[in-house]
Amino acid sequence: MEKEIAQLLKCLKIEYALLWVLCLVLIVLYEYDILPQGIFTDDVRTGYMLQVCGILLAVGLIPLSLRLFSLSLTKYVRTLPLVEAVKSYRRWNEVRVCLLLVAALVNLSVYYWTMDTTGVLCAGMVLVASLFCVPGRERVVSELDLQRNEERAQ
Repeated sequence: MEKEIAQLLKCLKIEYALLWVLCLVLIVLYEYDILPQGIFTDDVRTGYMLQVCGILLAVGLIPLSLRLFSLSLTKYVRTLPLVEAVKSYRRWNEVRVCLLLVAALVNLSVYYWTMDTTGVLCAGMVLVASLFCVPGRERVVSELDLQRNEERAQ
């Protein structure tokens, strides 16, 4: 069981770090003019619609990603056998990180396309929300109820 948990933690940490790395790569691509900046600064309507979409993505996906993961744990993952629970836990964590990644990348792009700080603020909110998803051994053990399962086995 220790080996599965160690492997799970390794994968979760890599996926979490990938969220931050992809955001930084996108920022670098825009800052070094590899991707175009300010393409919608003159078009007020398009800029407004992009900002509204970015805000709605951030406001919708942050609570969805955090709450959906919590609901899946309480209603589904904890009822599975250990091996399947670990796989399902990883899959739901990947879904959560992907939802946050989409919101962060879209809002960073909206910022660079419109040059309005609304996109940066929304991307910042998403990245702060991602801090609630930092994987750790104690967290995995508590969320999968592994302590309770170990006590039952003894």
